[in-house]
Amino acid sequence: MGILTKTEALEKAKELGLDLIEIAPNADPPVAKITDFQKFRYEENKKERASKKGASAGDLKELWLSPRIAEHDLNVRLARTEEFLKGGHKVKLTVKFKGREMAHQELGYKVLQEAINLLGEKAAIEREPKMEGRKLSMIVGKGKGKQNAETKNE
Repeated sequence: MGILTKTEALEKAKELGLDLIEIAPNADPPVAKITDFQKFRYEENKKERASKKGASAGDLKELWLSPRIAEHDLNVRLARTEEFLKGGHKVKLTVKFKGREMAHQELGYKVLQEAINLLGEKAAIEREPKMEGRKLSMIVGKGKGKQNAETKNE
């Protein structure tokens, strides 16, 4: 409609039975819109929800392993890991030690190394294996198309 004074804009909005909404108050001259306020709020909320929806991808999922995990069980967990990675999530693979298993932490490192070898190019190590109390964990993300360096046995 062009540049109008505040009173002209309010009269025009009243004629149409709509509301005058200030869009950019800091602009020179300030920008306003003549529309239904409820509809405007609804559309703004809709945009906000849509932007939040896309931002949730990339969550961290955690899968627990054991230092004495059977081969089939490991393959099942790794299949689940691949599903999470395809969904855009990062996966934290955690080996939980119970009782005297803590004396053989190298078994946990071997399990994680085997997991990376089986995942191959589908996963990339984002955080090297690290002990956190009685848990050994590492974070993997989507693969970049080449095999990552092997994990260190500590």
